[in-house]
Amino acid sequence: MIHPTAIVHPGAKIGSNVAIGAYSLVGEHVEIGDGTRVGPHVVIEGHTRIGRDNEIFQFCSIGAQPQDKKYDEEPTQLEIGDRNTIREFCSFNVGTSQDAHVTRVGSDNWIMAYVHIAHDCQVGDHTIFANNATLAGHVHVGDWAILGGFTGVHQFVRVGAHSFCGVGTVLLQDLPPCVTVAGNPAAPHGINSEGLRRRGYSAEGISAIKRAYRILYRSGLTLDEARLQIAALVTEHAELQLFADFISQSGRGLVR
Repeated sequence: MIHPTAIVHPGAKIGSNVAIGAYSLVGEHVEIGDGTRVGPHVVIEGHTRIGRDNEIFQFCSIGAQPQDKKYDEEPTQLEIGDRNTIREFCSFNVGTSQDAHVTRVGSDNWIMAYVHIAHDCQVGDHTIFANNATLAGHVHVGDWAILGGFTGVHQFVRVGAHSFCGVGTVLLQDLPPCVTVAGNPAAPHGINSEGLRRRGYSAEGISAIKRAYRILYRSGLTLDEARLQIAALVTEHAELQLFADFISQSGRGLVR
């Protein structure tokens, strides 16, 4: 299932039932898991490991060197999980020695055209990145997060699980879990209640998260005061643990 015009290095490890399209290039240190389909004109290079049943569309650049002047060709890695859809013209870079040495993309993600995932980013599972969403280096994205088209995320920012970014959002600070933001710079607009319902959160749990949101964004409290109040609510509502942990560990400050 490898097109005769594709160039696959004999050192690459290719699983069973893998399809590689016309004029694609697969490098020496690449591993591709069973059932993955690679479209035409795709370049997969570097120390890149791709899991099972992914679909990578045409003209993607996977595993190229990072866009980091400090990079000195050290053998860093890119890891991609299972069942991801990666649409046209996406670019994912390997990591650097300045961080964990690896860029990771989890499983079951829906990644649309022209998305860029820079060096050392850590992307969870079940995320959606709309067209032209861009992650700078060292960004962490939690499970089920949704980035609208043309969203730009500053380096070292953390994007919480179940959060939602509107189209054209610019994230310069950490985005707490379950919160909806939009604008340049990003401003909060409530919680992602519809997404939480779809993922099985109870009405009581969603109400608790709304209460935590109001404490953080509408009470007029300082960030430290809000953290204390939200932490006190966790004993009553376990659904708040993720939210409370995130805001207590923020290093860049929170979108507020």
